Amino acid sequence: MPEPTPLPETPKLRSILEALIFAAEEPLTLDDLEELFPGAPKEELQQALDDVTSRWETEDRGLQVLRVAGGYRLTTRPDLGEWVRALFRARNRRRLSGAALETLAIVAYRQPITTPEIQQLRGTDPAGVLQTLLDRRLLKVVGRKKVVGKPMMYGTTPEFLTHFGLNTLADLPTLEEFGALATTLGLPLQHEAPTSTGAFEEEDEDGSGHGDEEFEDATESDSERDDDGDDS
Repeated sequence: MPEPTPLPETPKLRSILEALIFAAEEPLTLDDLEELFPGAPKEELQQALDDVTSRWETEDRGLQVLRVAGGYRLTTRPDLGEWVRALFRARNRRRLSGAALETLAIVAYRQPITTPEIQQLRGTDPAGVLQTLLDRRLLKVVGRKKVVGKPMMYGTTPEFLTHFGLNTLADLPTLEEFGALATTLGLPLQHEAPTSTGAFEEEDEDGSGHGDEEFEDATESDSERDDDGDDS
């Protein structure tokens, strides 16, 4: 049997557990701690978790440690939920820049689309704008194009529909309503708003669609990882 990993002193151990609970994407479990501290007594680990939980139970705290799905998670206190919701409502009301709206329009009508393709249409590097739209969950990575380099392809999200008060992509305005903006952005004029399927098709210069162009569906790691924009 491997030698037990000595546990840090109690104050240090509590600090470590607080950091782990905060950083963990999923609720931190006792099994997780046993992997981090092989051979450490389970009772001592559990006691340390209980101590951390109790230290966050004071009424003047804005956060709390809850037992969730067999693990521990740091959450906001429920009585402060109104303020948290107000913060996100205020952020969602912040206006998007012109560059962000242009990029959203390109993606909405030409998705799935890559960074180089967006740059070709806008004439400027969209990496920073794309990151902002990814952070705000208006766009997401939907796959990788089956060409050299396999660049990431972007599409809109349910949050995009919510932000603009749309039910489906079919509710998007027709590109003719965009007038000069559609021409400037190189978007193909069409009489009908794109459907949830048609919006994923591009047109050639001769007007013939090539919606059967191959691309790989996004894996979980692709869609969840932060995109640094360098996907060309």
